[in-house]
Amino acid sequence: MYFQRLKDLRDDLDLTQENIADILKIQQTVYSRYERGIQNIPLEHLLTLADFYKTSTDYILGRTNEKKPYPKIKRL
Repeated sequence: MYFQRLKDLRDDLDLTQENIADILKIQQTVYSRYERGIQNIPLEHLLTLADFYKTSTDYILGRTNEKKPYPKIKRL
């Protein structure tokens, strides 16, 4: 699966793949594979990116066009 939204979100903030790779603590080449759909993105990286971009994982995955994230669940 090709994640155009990963690239779009990154481009919207004028960030490089290396900037995002640094946030995820991975090499730029690995992040590039995520954007191109060559390598599956691990759940922990998907969650980190959703938090960083202040959006939902569903938006990144193309399951919704609603960019605004869902309300957080209050935990006891």
